[in-house]
Amino acid sequence: MRYNNLKRDNQGFTLVEIMIVVAIIGLLAALAIPGFVKARKQSQGRRILNDCRQMDSAINQWALETGQTDGNTIDTVAAQTYLKTTWKPNDLLGNSYALTVVGGTQIAVNASTKSSLDGVGIDWGAY
Repeated sequence: MRYNNLKRDNQGFTLVEIMIVVAIIGLLAALAIPGFVKARKQSQGRRILNDCRQMDSAINQWALETGQTDGNTIDTVAAQTYLKTTWKPNDLLGNSYALTVVGGTQIAVNASTKSSLDGVGIDWGAY
């Protein structure tokens, strides 16, 4: 008889208890996921902006050392030699950078990229 009492006290969780735990986990996930998505988009935007700045600096160094003037066509193969990494014609999202000519606005982030990363606090500045 004592064995039966021990066995009854050792029963598993009830369905209500399991449902409460699942609801709490779902609530925590619903609160956390938007923050993770925003942080990921901010990180992508900062990376794209940093790559753009590095390529812009490489173009400036190439233009200065080879005597290029404003309005000349950008030679990305020659400008790549001033980068520590390889030249990236496309950003992280797969959109190509907009290259113009040597001057103030020689490289820009694609409008599709900017709209995809809108609302996460990235200041694109001159790019």
